[in-house]
Amino acid sequence: MSTVPAVVDTHPIAKTGSLQGEEVLRGVNRFISWLDRYGETSWDFQTFYASDLCRNIKQLYYRQPLLGTVAVSPIIFCEAFLPSARRLFWKRQRFPIADAHYAMGFAFLSRHLNSEAHYQRARHFLQVLEETRCAGHDRYCWGYPFNWGTLRGTIWQGTPLITTVPYVYEAFREVHAIDNDARWREIMRSIAEHGVEDYHDFKTSELASSCSYSPFPEQSVGVVNANAYRAFMLTQAAIDFSDDRYSKVASRNLHFVLESQNADGSWHYANDGTRHFVDHFHTCFVMKALAKIEALTGNAECTQAIERGVDFYVRNLFDEHGVPKPFAKPPRLIVYRRELYDYAECINLGMLLRGRFEKLDLLVDGVVNQVLTIWQRPNGSFRSRQLLFGWDNVPMHRWAQAQLFRSLSLLLLKSDQHKNISGARA
Repeated sequence: MSTVPAVVDTHPIAKTGSLQGEEVLRGVNRFISWLDRYGETSWDFQTFYASDLCRNIKQLYYRQPLLGTVAVSPIIFCEAFLPSARRLFWKRQRFPIADAHYAMGFAFLSRHLNSEAHYQRARHFLQVLEETRCAGHDRYCWGYPFNWGTLRGTIWQGTPLITTVPYVYEAFREVHAIDNDARWREIMRSIAEHGVEDYHDFKTSELASSCSYSPFPEQSVGVVNANAYRAFMLTQAAIDFSDDRYSKVASRNLHFVLESQNADGSWHYANDGTRHFVDHFHTCFVMKALAKIEALTGNAECTQAIERGVDFYVRNLFDEHGVPKPFAKPPRLIVYRRELYDYAECINLGMLLRGRFEKLDLLVDGVVNQVLTIWQRPNGSFRSRQLLFGWDNVPMHRWAQAQLFRSLSLLLLKSDQHKNISGARA
């Protein structure tokens, strides 16, 4: 395994304060031991609705809310009070988006610890991703392994999703940066071609276009984080492969994201007139993409959007105790208080913006402490949700064991970069 120098961010990393590397590493190692025992398949947030029967009940709720509420109530009851009942509704599965996060997490750890074993584990997840790509597509792409009932109809198993594919691109890229395996680069190029060719764009202004969520535009258009994901992946691919085709498409999706930002600095989930909620982890998704594009290109519009977005984020998506809130304003009755996904994405965003926003840094420090002291269970896994009463302790790789593992592994790698910067200044 070759050693790759740490990448120094444009913005210096502040002193980590309460982010104790040894404590984080112990937590990560406990998690890896749990993962070894538990295995790489799991139930999921959508397990309650993955069967045809429950998916149709969910669709009934969307079409006829009154009748659908009656039909869906027993499922909601299980979700709120009997989360372990998931195993009665559907089977454990492997999730490509989780495998991509695990690949990145182990790649980060291999660099942090100079560990051959963690590098080989990262390669393992890439090999799994090669095997689990969407069937029937010429280019490499990935989606969900279940039929997903949505407001706009069913997204069938194996449909490529632009909210999954960029994570897989990053995973192959992170491991390629370690071993320079030409095979990974070939797959990256195929993914980039899928990203630029297989999604539909709809003009929304002279500078902006909104892309479809999947290659089938009737399913969903106008989802802000989907455009942010694609804009980042194609911006990265344009640099990786010196191909302006990617950057031209990325620019229009990026402008859609920038033009979608509200006056208060927030982003609605979608600009479709119906899904106008602002939640925690989707807000992080958008700002993560902007931060990555900013780091690659120095785009001043991204900088301005991030500054406005962070201001909204720290004021509206944490409570008075610095605990992440799922929604700025709940769009409906929700059956939980806290969401593991919010914690994972808060840390991911915080690592990208470390040292730039003092209030955000302090909040991220607190979130890491909460993760290690409250959310991590004795067996090493993380609680999935804090419910209205008690906890949902069913570990779900996609929601969000893998994301949190990646975020903590990234934190450790960033701590190396901070030490390198500090040493250079000494």
